[in-house]
Amino acid sequence: MLQEESDLSLVIAQIVQKLKGSHLYAQLERQAWGSWEKRILKSLNSMCTELSIPLARKRPVGEQKELLNKWNEMGTDEPDLSLFRPVYAPKDFLEVLINLRNPNYENGDSLSFRTHLGLIQVPLKVKDIPELKEFFVELGLTTGQLGIDDSTQVPPELFENEHVRIGQKVLAEQDSAAAQQYVRQGSPTALRAELWALILNISSQPEDILYYEQLKTNVIQHDLLVDSLIYKDVKLTASNDDYYFVFEDYLYQVLLCFSRDTSVLGHFAYNSASPPKSYIRGKLGLEEYAVFYPPNGVIPFHGFSMYVAPLCFLYHEPSKLYQIFREMYVRFFFRLHSISSHPSGIVSLCLLFETLLQTYLPQLFYHLREIGAQPLRISFKWMVRAFSGYLATDQLLLLWDRILGYNSLEILAGKILAAAVFAFRAVNLMEVTSLAAAEAVLADLSTLKVMPLLQIFLFATVT
Repeated sequence: MLQEESDLSLVIAQIVQKLKGSHLYAQLERQAWGSWEKRILKSLNSMCTELSIPLARKRPVGEQKELLNKWNEMGTDEPDLSLFRPVYAPKDFLEVLINLRNPNYENGDSLSFRTHLGLIQVPLKVKDIPELKEFFVELGLTTGQLGIDDSTQVPPELFENEHVRIGQKVLAEQDSAAAQQYVRQGSPTALRAELWALILNISSQPEDILYYEQLKTNVIQHDLLVDSLIYKDVKLTASNDDYYFVFEDYLYQVLLCFSRDTSVLGHFAYNSASPPKSYIRGKLGLEEYAVFYPPNGVIPFHGFSMYVAPLCFLYHEPSKLYQIFREMYVRFFFRLHSISSHPSGIVSLCLLFETLLQTYLPQLFYHLREIGAQPLRISFKWMVRAFSGYLATDQLLLLWDRILGYNSLEILAGKILAAAVFAFRAVNLMEVTSLAAAEAVLADLSTLKVMPLLQIFLFATVT
């Protein structure tokens, strides 16, 4: 009886400790995001002051007409953006994550976490390899996959033909759940746009097109400081990319409308972040004079336009492209630049990436750590951009099939792919002696075949 009471007391103590840790981490999230948000807003306000431009202004009638006339060819415009700078880049955000600490574990309460030698020092619960294998069971070596040239079970042409037939049936039945299950094995190129729209419940009704036109009108009528940040980002990233430069006009249209879309604010209900606020001149601190800025609550960072660029291969009607991107953002992409304990959040992805390397490739992990080339410093930019701009587009879309199929970002970053890339290049990485050399080894991912890499790492190499 005494033993049972003792065991029960221990269980209760563990539960209380866990709840205490959870509460403290929630506090940590809010404090860290509040501090980071202040840095972003300070950078934005400094830019306003230095350049003597307002956060927002109404465009003169002549300027409105000019923008409307060139709406479909904004890529030909060459505004002087030399004085504008990205508010932040992924490497700045990484420094914030590295400095996260949970005070509940400062005194060694989490003994198992003391052995973690990576940059992320917040002891979150992340899946181990057996759990990952169970979760991503459809990626197993015996299951047919689009994106893998050979299969020991079924000849690739037979699998693809049958897979296309099933996909057509799924689309005919308009079954969103079936479509989500289906794309776990990859989507045929010809069916991908319709399948993704079905999974995301995007149907392009007349009211959706009207809503997009209203956002466009808002862009025409009002100029925001973030517009210049969007122009700058597209010019620095997608416009210089061999795959995406042709979509420059689409990117401006989608991102400018996105910045005005107040429906995006809804995702803050399940996000530890809060939308930044601006105040009417002379009314600083008075909440009744506060407005969210930008209207969607999202300040673009360096590389933000790369969330949209791959979607331009699939959707050529601007309002449909816009709806798909907005839904992808509020379901998935916002987690890649927010501080949270969510399994698909960037903190968890980083932590498991480091845990996988330290556990299953210890020699490589310790070698890179010793030469000052912490693997996360190299891979973080891949994760924040969901590998957009790093993988060849056909491979990226196969990867994003699985994000939609599993309704999770876990496949792309900390969990599997980033670690698999390091495993694939391990021999070369063991020979480098500096961070610069390690980055050079991993500079070009455009020749990688994603699905074989994932399968081999998860189901053949790691045990």
